[in-house]
Amino acid sequence: MAEQLRDDYFQDPLAAFARMRAKAPVLQVALPDGSHMWMVTGYEDVRGALAEPRLYKDWGRKLQPPEWSRDPVTGYLGVHLLNLDPPDHTRLRRLVSKAFTARRVAGLRPRVEAITGSLLDAMSGRDETDLIEAFAFPLPITVICELVGIPASDRDKFQAWSHAIVSSVGAPGEFRGAAVAMYHYFTDLVAAKRQAPADDLLSALIAARDEEDSLDERELIAMLFLLLVAGHETTTNLIASGTLALLTHPSELVRLRADPSLLPAAVEELLRYANPLNHATDRFTVEPVQIGGVTIPAREWVLCVTSSANRDPARFADPDRLDIGRDAGGHLAFGHGIHYCLGAPLARLEGEVAFGALLARFPALSLAVPESSLRWRPSSLIHGLESLPVRLR
Repeated sequence: MAEQLRDDYFQDPLAAFARMRAKAPVLQVALPDGSHMWMVTGYEDVRGALAEPRLYKDWGRKLQPPEWSRDPVTGYLGVHLLNLDPPDHTRLRRLVSKAFTARRVAGLRPRVEAITGSLLDAMSGRDETDLIEAFAFPLPITVICELVGIPASDRDKFQAWSHAIVSSVGAPGEFRGAAVAMYHYFTDLVAAKRQAPADDLLSALIAARDEEDSLDERELIAMLFLLLVAGHETTTNLIASGTLALLTHPSELVRLRADPSLLPAAVEELLRYANPLNHATDRFTVEPVQIGGVTIPAREWVLCVTSSANRDPARFADPDRLDIGRDAGGHLAFGHGIHYCLGAPLARLEGEVAFGALLARFPALSLAVPESSLRWRPSSLIHGLESLPVRLR
């Protein structure tokens, strides 16, 4: 019988995952929306499952019957890297990976620092603010918009669309409404870029499609969708949840302020401790697959619960303790295997710059509300706060 997860799961998923780890390495669960999934929760099993070639992503081709046809909108948005298997995945990842090499990302540091400084300047005149609205959201969305070639002035639209896409409790019409809006927006944007190319990633992807026929129209639209949503959601949550973790662990906050050289290690530990995602995106079986001694039947959905793996005491000593000096290497916040997060270097850079500048600018930073009053977004995938009210003075 499947383990039932109710709406309170969204407010404390780590407690649910700890219970699951103690019960069995792999369990069938019923999510609050009624869908049934197999959850893999232990570190070694999650890491192995993330690299398991018999756990597939391309549900449109491998899971659906031949007579099935995609919804014309979600069909366009759905053919991105996280929903593809080799060889299509290999081809598309190779095209976009050049924009996210460590060297290319390092070159973005001055611009990331400038955007960060501007946002902190705007906050300086206030006594209190919502850190997500004022800083954690606008920083990564501005960076990814500039990198891809999207007007940053449209960022509020993207926030609303993205929240609807990843929500686990919204009405089906809300999801499709956001998908339709994004589809039309990206279609118009691609047409405009074809007429007036610029020095940005979107123009480069269009050139790759038109000259080398490497991207078809659906893949191009879907790539934009993925870059935009993945390019800001996770980093927004890293900055917000990481700040909350530091504010609720004052000794670690003092330690980091006293020794800024700990920033790179602190970012890794905050990724482990406050994983921006509860789990990796869905995978499925087409034949029975054994994981952790449990056989998952064919045609079943599987979730690799990375946030649970990052709190597994079999891998990390005292895992529920925040320790910005620990070696958090091997954490699975960015996944593992062929779907390892392309944007990991950029997220690390944004995290280092954001935490360093925020803590330096506001030495009296503190929570403006009791921690118990904070609410987490109702999403199985995303582990992110709805808001983070802070005092700046």
